[in-house]
Amino acid sequence: MKFGGTSMAGTERIRRVARIVKRQQDAGHEVAVVVSAMAGETDRLVNFCREANPLYDPAEYDVVVASGEQVTSGLLAIALQALGANARSWLGWQLPIRTVEAHAKARIEEIDAEALIAEMQKGVIAVIPGFQGMSEDGRVTTLGRGGSDTSAVAVAAAVKADRCDIYTDVDGVYTTDPRIVAKARKLTNVTYEEMLELASVGAKVLQTRSVGLAMKEGVRVQVLSSFIDDDAPAADTIPGTMIVSDEELEGMDMERQLITGIAHDKNEAKITLTRVPDKPGAVANIFGPLAEAAINVDMIIQNVGRDKGETDVTFTVPAADLARSLDLLEAAKETIGFNRIIPDTNVAKISVVGVGMKSHAGVASTMFKALADRGVNIQAISTSEIKVSVLIEEDYTELAVRVLHTAYGLDAVEA
Repeated sequence: MKFGGTSMAGTERIRRVARIVKRQQDAGHEVAVVVSAMAGETDRLVNFCREANPLYDPAEYDVVVASGEQVTSGLLAIALQALGANARSWLGWQLPIRTVEAHAKARIEEIDAEALIAEMQKGVIAVIPGFQGMSEDGRVTTLGRGGSDTSAVAVAAAVKADRCDIYTDVDGVYTTDPRIVAKARKLTNVTYEEMLELASVGAKVLQTRSVGLAMKEGVRVQVLSSFIDDDAPAADTIPGTMIVSDEELEGMDMERQLITGIAHDKNEAKITLTRVPDKPGAVANIFGPLAEAAINVDMIIQNVGRDKGETDVTFTVPAADLARSLDLLEAAKETIGFNRIIPDTNVAKISVVGVGMKSHAGVASTMFKALADRGVNIQAISTSEIKVSVLIEEDYTELAVRVLHTAYGLDAVEA
């Protein structure tokens, strides 16, 4: 079971989480719980580091920010003990959760779960802080923002759990953002691939890394709400959304929906370089410096070459990386040989996702026609086997999501 920051925000909510956890143990399950820091706590700790020294040492930064989850894991263990449960906290270095690569963005390599499994078999509820581990040289590491979902899936894989329940502030995965489309439907099942695509293009329910790890390790993940009133039925009796393999889903659901969901992401920025030399290596000169700086380039369009052996190249980067991208490109101007850089932050990416695309034609043309009929101009397109994404003007985001939700027949039928 995993509980996020809003679920752990204050002792009253922690007591409620303890009751949810205890109910699972009372139902006969062996339980491990992964917790996030209290909502807003990690930001507060990060700011302390910046105030102390803007050029902080990442290893010491990890020591500071990992403390948020240490507090909530201890408090939840105390709250569980108050309910008569046998509970204890296990910090990242105590299991240990071994990590590799850089501080502040470490990657889990392995979890030694032998002692943990033995304790769980004796009826102990293990409470584990998410987001943290231990480096090869024995120091505390953190997994990067949102890393608690990844911790939960990794622990579930290590103890060979039947299921990893991720309790969050939404009660499942919807066909699109219910705040934009009132008729959005909660999905009973989603494949790893679909969830991976949805998470990568703006659906904020789960972190991309955690879904990728669940897919690799074959961990069944369920998304549930931790904000169910105490007098309401238990959250785990109200179906959330189960994220499973393609094979398992085929066995459950013969008549799959063609499209699973529609996601939007306003955190995109478009960059156009004009009059780039139209010759081998030119594109490598553009994207090489960005790759070295770990800036993720998404959509790319190389326009038709001009008469003078020149072309325009347009691509998108995360909005947070725009300033850094412009600096790097300006620094490499001579090598690249472009004329002008034109940045644009007034864009949004709209994506249509569904495993059904693999076997059906016409998905993209439905999208293009629906948007054209409402006067929405498409600036760029990218596709994968189960996704079509378009870049549009940001002001049209909500309209585009609603139009496409209806065009693909995803609107819930009113009872």
